[in-house]
Parts: sequence; structure tokens; C-alpha cells
Amino acid sequence: MSTTVMLTGMLPFIVLVAAVLAVPVAWFLLRLYSRAVRRGMIAGGTAGAGTNAIAGTPPTADLEIVDLPIRSDQVVLGEKSLKFRVAAFSCWRAALAYAIAGAAYAAVMTTGLLLSDRTQAVVSTKIALLFWTYFWPVVPAAVLVAAYDRKRRLQVFGGYTLVFLFIAVVGLLRNPDLHLTDLLLYWIITNGPATLLVMAFLYKPIRAVGPLVLAFLIAASVGSQVLLSVADQSNTFLRGVVGIGSSAGLGAVGTFIAMIVAGTLLFSIAIGWPALRILGRRYERKKFSDQSLTLDTIWLVFAVVQSIYLAFQGPLWILTGLFAFLAYKIVSAVAFRRLLATQTQGPSTTLLLLRVFSLGKRSESLFDKLRRHWQYLGGTLMIAGPDLVTTTVEPHEFLDFVRGRLGRRFVSGIHDVEGRLASLDTAADPDGRHRITEFFCHNDTWQMTVERLAAFSDVVLMDLRSFSPSNRGCVFELGRLLDAVDLNRIVFLIDATTDRSYLESTLQRLWRSVCAESKNRLQPAPRARLFPVSRQDEPELRALMGHLLAVT
Repeated sequence: MSTTVMLTGMLPFIVLVAAVLAVPVAWFLLRLYSRAVRRGMIAGGTAGAGTNAIAGTPPTADLEIVDLPIRSDQVVLGEKSLKFRVAAFSCWRAALAYAIAGAAYAAVMTTGLLLSDRTQAVVSTKIALLFWTYFWPVVPAAVLVAAYDRKRRLQVFGGYTLVFLFIAVVGLLRNPDLHLTDLLLYWIITNGPATLLVMAFLYKPIRAVGPLVLAFLIAASVGSQVLLSVADQSNTFLRGVVGIGSSAGLGAVGTFIAMIVAGTLLFSIAIGWPALRILGRRYERKKFSDQSLTLDTIWLVFAVVQSIYLAFQGPLWILTGLFAFLAYKIVSAVAFRRLLATQTQGPSTTLLLLRVFSLGKRSESLFDKLRRHWQYLGGTLMIAGPDLVTTTVEPHEFLDFVRGRLGRRFVSGIHDVEGRLASLDTAADPDGRHRITEFFCHNDTWQMTVERLAAFSDVVLMDLRSFSPSNRGCVFELGRLLDAVDLNRIVFLIDATTDRSYLESTLQRLWRSVCAESKNRLQPAPRARLFPVSRQDEPELRALMGHLLAVT
């Protein structure tokens, strides 16, 4: 098999197979992961339930329950306005940093294509068209980083399309023999295959572990073809393999299958798994964030696929994608260092997110929007639950599950919680985002974990959508919040599905029995602050962030 055939035939096949397999494999593993977490939550640990607060006489002041404004212009921030601007716009500044890095990638790919084919004339419109075509990965990157709602996604896609059409029209006016369908077909050939592959492993239900699974499957897929390629190039090796197969009673088909299986296992064990462990360790050392890992995978897929066309001009031209990817990495690192140098916001703000676990996808939707902003302000603490467990899984947690060590992630007692909080790294990742820390709890350790997390956090957001009398765990959390957390640091999220009358009666009942040591008893006008969310759009989200920041 010639080098050109291998690069233009085998390499696309390997990447395609790996990307297609990544979807069902990642989905299956995440289902197993979710089941393992559920079993751990039901199981008992070694610690008792939360502490029993000593009830006192009813507070002298009545608890007022108020609705917060849902418009950001009605939120009084004062000195916290700088943090609000950081929260509101940092995700778009990060998207700009990736766009600059994407421009470096596009410039290298454009240069490589022009240098590899010297037979065609080089004109400005051609350069612009090539550059803008290779600039396409910036669009899915912007969607992942910042454009989480339909309006902004349309703005991103529309902006890219308008620029492409402008360049195309200029090119058509200068070259009457050129047709718009030719330009569109070229764009589809250049970006279509890689886009489909990226969409496969970015499928939302598997996105959290998609890049890891894809990396492992690429290694395994390469291994499946290596022994076949060596046998194709070496008659001596082929005769040896056939001899081994014959002695084992395998026919020609059996030997062929055995070579595929052996190569797959060899590369999975020797390359795939060690690569995942290296990624896990580097993630734990905060060398990169989960988001940057996903975006690096996007650009790497585009670099590999788009370089295949250049291999027809010579095998070495396939390295163009590698150099383009390196340019993207270097420029993005520099861009984020400059971004962090100008992003002055003061100390990080830790958010504790409590919620009704039965929210399911609704919980995931709001959380995904909120964290895109909040992670530039500080860390987020959560009790791991079935609603978000596959969304927030981190690389090292997933690898622990694969190795059968997920049990060590569960909180075993009060000293375990204290140790984890003491060692919590509150510094930002290289891309400026703070991490989400999940606490995996057994049935008899979650209560005392909630108490410690509430005391440790700067602000608490409790999502009470779908709250009803069946949510006993939330009733306990409400009681502990009234006992141990300043009411001014708590925001309760509600919507039309919240049993409001039951919520208000529960808050009043818990308030009348608030513990004697609670500092909330000293407040002259205690208030439970409810934020009624409906559309979950940008104005509501900014108002919610403003209320959270105003109390820190």
C-alpha cells in the first residue's frame, strides 16, 4: 500500500470509524456511569446524617417572602458591577480568543494549500475564500463557548454566512466562468466531513466524555489496521502470521480477523489507555479545562480531515494540519494569557447549587446556560445527582469509573468532606474558567455534606422548580439553609411548576423552628428571596446573576 493511498484512504476510514463508534460507545459508558452513581447514592457510607440543630423559641421577626425583579436593569449592584460585566461578557471574550486562534489555524491551512498546488494563480479573492472556508471551526466553537440560545446562534451562523457570500460574490464578479455552486461544493467538500464527525462526538448526551472516547477509539482503530498494513508490505511477516494462524487451527478468514483483533487490543492497551491516563492527570493538574479539551478535539479533527486532500500533492503535505493545529494552540494560549491579564475581578466567588433532582433535562438546560457565565467568576459546588451527573462528569472521574474506582469519589464522612474542602483548588484554568466540583454522597452522608458546603460557599442558588411535598430532601436542605446560611446569600429559583403555597408554608414552618444559634434570627427584616424564571433567556439570566452577585 503506497503512502498516498494510506493517507487518503486508510486515515479517513480510521477517523470515520472512530467518530461513528464514539456515539454509541460513549452513550453506553455514560449510562453505566449514571447507574454506578445511583447505586452509590443509595448505598450507605460510614457517617451518620446531618447534625440536629437545637430549636429555639420562634424568632421575633416574621419571615417575608419576596419576588426578585427579573430584569437586569432593576438589579442594584454597586461595587459588584465589575463582576457582573465579567460574568456577562467573559464567555464572548473567550470566544474572541478562540476566533483569533482559529484565524491562525486558517492562515496556516490556506498557506499550505497554496504552496502545495503551484499550478493555480493566487489572487486576493481566492486567498480570502480559502481563509474563510478554513475559518469555519470558529463557528461551532463560538456556539459551545458563548452562543447558547437560538438568537445568538443564528447571529453567529448568519454572520459567517454573510461574509462567505460577500467573498463569493466578489469572486464571481471577477471571474465570470466561476459558479456559486462550485464555491458551495468546495466548501462542503472541505468542511462537510469534519463537521459531521465533530457533530457526532459533540452530541449533547455524550459531549462530556466524547473527546476521551474518540481519542481512545482512534488509537484502537489505527491498531486494527496496523498488522494488516505490515503484512501487506512484508511477505516474511505475512508468512509468519499465516503459520501461526494455521498452527492455531485458523483458516484464512480466522487469521485475518485475529490480526484485526490483536492489533486493536495492542494499540488500545499500549497507546489508547495510557493516552487517556495522561489526559486525566494533566486535567487534574489544571493544565487544561474540560471546555478547552473539547475545542482542541474539534480543531484536531478538522486538521486531520482537511489535510487529507493535501496528501494528494505529496505525503508530507499532510503535516500542514499538524502545523495549523500547533499554531492554533500557541495563539490560543497567548490570547488567554492576555485575556486573564486584563480580566480583573477580585477574589473568586463560590456558588453552591442545590436543586430538585427530578428536574432532569430542565435542570441541565438552565445549568448549562448559567455555568457559561458563572465559571468565569468562581467555582461551583454541587451534590452529584442523576439529573446532571453525565453532564458534569470530569475526565479523571470518568477514568476512575472505567477502572472500577468510582467508589473512592464518594464522601465517607465529615473528615472526608473537610479534607476535600481544604484541598479545593479555587484557581482558574488556563482559559479563565473555574471548575465545577461535584460531591458524590451516600444516602447517609449527603445531609452533613450539604451543611458543610452551604457554610463554605459565598452564595447559594436553590432550584425549586417542580418542588412539591414529595421532595423531602429539599425540605431538609431548606431547613439547614435557614439555620446556617445568611438569608441574604440565598436565592430560591421557582417557576410555574413550583407548588408555591406549599413552598411558602414550608418556609414559614421552618422559620418558626429555626435553631437558636442561627444568625438569621438577628436580622430585623428577614427575607426569603424568590426568583421566578420563565423564559430562561439572556435578560432573565443576567438578572439572576445580578441577584447572586449583589449578595456576595
